[in-house]
Amino acid sequence: MSLLLANDVTAVADVRSVPASQFTPQFNREALKRKLRENGIKYVFLGDELGARSRDPSCYVDGRVQYDRLAGTDLFRNGIKRLRVGAATESIAIMCAEQEPLDCHRTILVSRVLQNEGIHVTHIHADGRLETHNEAMERLMKSFGLGEADLFHDKQELVIQALKRQEEKIAFTAKTWTLT
Repeated sequence: MSLLLANDVTAVADVRSVPASQFTPQFNREALKRKLRENGIKYVFLGDELGARSRDPSCYVDGRVQYDRLAGTDLFRNGIKRLRVGAATESIAIMCAEQEPLDCHRTILVSRVLQNEGIHVTHIHADGRLETHNEAMERLMKSFGLGEADLFHDKQELVIQALKRQEEKIAFTAKTWTLT
């Protein structure tokens, strides 16, 4: 809560597909909503629209969600629209289950789409450090040994390559998830 208040966050958009935590019940949807309200912060659940575990079978290939397909759905586009509209009057923190931004679809999918639409995204780390989305993408590229642009690849191509590799590592696989 202190990180949200320190960064003047006025609303939290919860993009978890399942807004509950077995190990940290304070992050269950209703408990979180109540605590945020007590601190003057609004809460909106957008897990149906922007969650990584889509119920749309067309978003999966061999049981693994494909972020490009997910981003192309009307439901996802509606979620992005809701964030854009909200960002006009609120300072919104997008929350999910992963602490490290690079390990979560909120960075690899949601923030990427927002950034591409001209919305400035800054990631708040657990230690209070702020990281712009561009800085996060630099860090992601370095994690895969993708350095500077060269004669064969411009920076955007390297970012896309790093994003695709990270998606392969973190994307939800529907082995036990019911899509209906």
